[in-house]
Amino acid sequence: MNLHIQLFAGLVDLFGTATLTISVDQDSITIAQLKERILSDYPTASEQLYTCFFAKNQAYAGDQESVSASDELALIPPVSGGQPVRYEITDSTIDIAAVTAKVNHPNHGASLAFIGTTREMTFGQRTVLLEYEAYRPMALKTMAAIGEEIDAKWPGTLCAITHRLGQVAIAEASVVIAVSSPHRADCYEASRYAIERLKQIVPIWKKEIWEDGSEWKGSQTGPWNPLQAPLTD
Repeated sequence: MNLHIQLFAGLVDLFGTATLTISVDQDSITIAQLKERILSDYPTASEQLYTCFFAKNQAYAGDQESVSASDELALIPPVSGGQPVRYEITDSTIDIAAVTAKVNHPNHGASLAFIGTTREMTFGQRTVLLEYEAYRPMALKTMAAIGEEIDAKWPGTLCAITHRLGQVAIAEASVVIAVSSPHRADCYEASRYAIERLKQIVPIWKKEIWEDGSEWKGSQTGPWNPLQAPLTD
């Protein structure tokens, strides 16, 4: 079958056409497989393609959705406003794959996802659930600042952070930090740096709720000082 993919803006210049036609042997193919096929056919376009999303029948489509010749397809570059949003706060379940996808890069050989989850037992006390609240605009600003610090310490390293607010049940994720880098050593170090720095400066608060009470938790790693210099090791 032939898949006809509409292109826009800079993609038209990149491919030299407003409609890209891809021929495949099967009757259907997933978006992920289609991306791989395009990357194989047009390797020099890899950096631009990693920032794009597919639309299927005029709606954004995930990597696991299947497409066929009857579908209207379009490859959407970042709209006015720029790069994918790497720092988010949500009241819903965190999509771990979506967070890690934000740091995918063709020139990076290592990526890590740190997932902070609700632990049931702490020093013999049973937690029922956690509850988070935040000073949202400042929290987003300080998350972005962490990303800038990481880029300064490990040039070229990418970071994405999503934090959940509200009630988070046992074993569910409250925070996902994704990091990618050309080399694994930088990736490990940057990931550790990101979570420690988040706990130091991002205005998000956690309430532990037990069967017989609850408590808002402050700094658990020593005296709290958000103006203290970032970690150096």
